[in-house]
Amino acid sequence: MPLFSSAGVGSGLDLESIIKSTVAATNQPKQAQFARAEQRYSTELSALGAVKSALSKLDDVLGKLADPDEFAKRTATVTQPASGDVISFSAGTDATSGNFDIAVNQLAQGSRAVSTDGAFTSSEQVITSQASTLTFGAGAESFSVAVDANATLEDIRQAVNNSTDNIGVTANIINTGTEAKLVYSSEITGAGNDLEVTNDNAELDALSTVANGGGAGGMTIAAGDEATDAEIVIDGIVATNSTNTFTDVIQGSTVTAEAVSEAGESASVDIGRDREGVTKLVDEFIKSYNAVVDIMDKATDTGQPLQADATMRGLQRQMVSTLSAKVNNAGDFETLFDIGLSLNDEGKLEKTNVVRSFDEALDQDLDSVASVFSGTGGFAKQFEGLMDNYINSTGSISFREKALNESLDRVDDDRERHSYRMEQLEARLREKYTGLDTMLAQMQNTQQYLSAQLSNLPGFGGKD
Repeated sequence: MPLFSSAGVGSGLDLESIIKSTVAATNQPKQAQFARAEQRYSTELSALGAVKSALSKLDDVLGKLADPDEFAKRTATVTQPASGDVISFSAGTDATSGNFDIAVNQLAQGSRAVSTDGAFTSSEQVITSQASTLTFGAGAESFSVAVDANATLEDIRQAVNNSTDNIGVTANIINTGTEAKLVYSSEITGAGNDLEVTNDNAELDALSTVANGGGAGGMTIAAGDEATDAEIVIDGIVATNSTNTFTDVIQGSTVTAEAVSEAGESASVDIGRDREGVTKLVDEFIKSYNAVVDIMDKATDTGQPLQADATMRGLQRQMVSTLSAKVNNAGDFETLFDIGLSLNDEGKLEKTNVVRSFDEALDQDLDSVASVFSGTGGFAKQFEGLMDNYINSTGSISFREKALNESLDRVDDDRERHSYRMEQLEARLREKYTGLDTMLAQMQNTQQYLSAQLSNLPGFGGKD
């Protein structure tokens, strides 16, 4: 073992500084080299990531542009009568363009049953002395409620309303001051779907529309309280439905009756192509494309990490080439230029050119505009293929990212190996200088001993 834990303690020389300086002189240039490489790879990786992110957003928009359904959407403009809203309306992609006048003659409603006058004195009246069952049915649906022995009218009301199998029946009690009236309201609409209530105990006849022994029970459905169909009139043609929602009464559309029309009034519906939706989608494409151009220009500018990068140059050329390509189209247009788009001096897309604007192209032939983007071999699918060559898992940019990440890993490995070599260098230097320190300390001790002995000899400064 060395005699001293710190080099230079024995000899008094500053050997620690010599060791540290020697190690630093070897270490610092390498560490600077690692830092430069790491910064270069990281900066390039970040620039590629920004370009890839912008391309991915563009690819998302292209996916919409490649979908013919995006151009087949319909929109409906509804003008309600002066008295208020009578319908709501939605148009599907297979709806036919056209204008319609729609009036609502009648809303669909469920039935309402009310107890006979004088049947119940109060909500706390005990109805039955034994456990029983009430069964509620309307249309094709039904549910049953267990009634406990000695149940009051209020108990039965709660049992009906709290039933987990309830099909849409609500029980209420109206206290008139002289009696309690039981009211059943059914949500099941449509003619012929009146609520029917039966029981298995004659004590519950007053709560049923059909008595246990047959015949009428104590709950009756008055005229005007029956379940009814909704009825609307479309351009003079009457249509009925068991609910207020009419699906495909106008093919590809849904009409919902909201209120009965005033006499002589109707709502006006204009169904057309969703031109605004198409315009917004193309605006989104132009914005995404131009964002890619901005990011690529910044990343390839002088002094930037992707300056003169071959991958970026190739992508820029292919993007412009794809924008200029023709598509198979039986309509008026074959290129993006034909539908009003153009590239300005900065290489960015604009929604107009010297021939026509995009709006003018929509006015002329919207189907042809749609085909340029989403038809077989359309521009959007061509551009999607180009994006895949760069941003999918085996694309050029993804390949570059993988290579750069591997280079960063190698820098980490090289730094770790270098650190180990520096530790070994310091250990060797410390071993050598510790030996020197020990030897010099021994020499100093010997010198001091000899000096002491000589000083005691006659004639050497010692005693006479």
